[in-house]
Amino acid sequence: RRHTQDLLPSVQAMLDLTQLEVSALTALAVTTGPGSFTGVRIGISTVKGVALGASQPLAVIGVPTLSVTAAPWLALAASRSVAVWAVIQAGRGQYNWVEFKGADLLRRPAAHEHNNGKATDLLGALSGSAEQIWLVGEIEAELQAGAHELPHVQVVDNVSGLRRAGQLARLAERHFAAGAGDDIATLQPLYLRAP
Repeated sequence: RRHTQDLLPSVQAMLDLTQLEVSALTALAVTTGPGSFTGVRIGISTVKGVALGASQPLAVIGVPTLSVTAAPWLALAASRSVAVWAVIQAGRGQYNWVEFKGADLLRRPAAHEHNNGKATDLLGALSGSAEQIWLVGEIEAELQAGAHELPHVQVVDNVSGLRRAGQLARLAERHFAAGAGDDIATLQPLYLRAP
């Protein structure tokens, strides 16, 4: 509820801590959702404002929330031939999820690649898969209990599966190095349902 009051002071505190000025930056990263409608919109608007107000051109890289959730696990999953299913709570008893393979580090899934449903829907999708799966992200007790019944699914504990700003930064750095970026004019939240 305090996104607008806390975000820019937090950014300034980070710049102060690292002894950097905005003029030293080359790119900005932001999660595009799914997530809190207000939080995602404020994050994207803030990044656009900083990029437009900077004295030098800045690349802007928008990364879907579930890509950030999956990223820390993809290299290890690839070495073990395991799929990573990233999950986020969508409110009203719903989840959003995307299946990733080890080679998907730079994948930014579009809205139609995201799945949505209740825990029973996600468990049904998991049970219908023949591959080994690591389930990461926001996993409530009902989903965790059901997933533990599936021998081919390993639930990564909730603390290890949380998204962190550093994960977004590392992932955005890889996108930037690969030449990826977004047009500030068209960068928008990834909505899976109407706000």
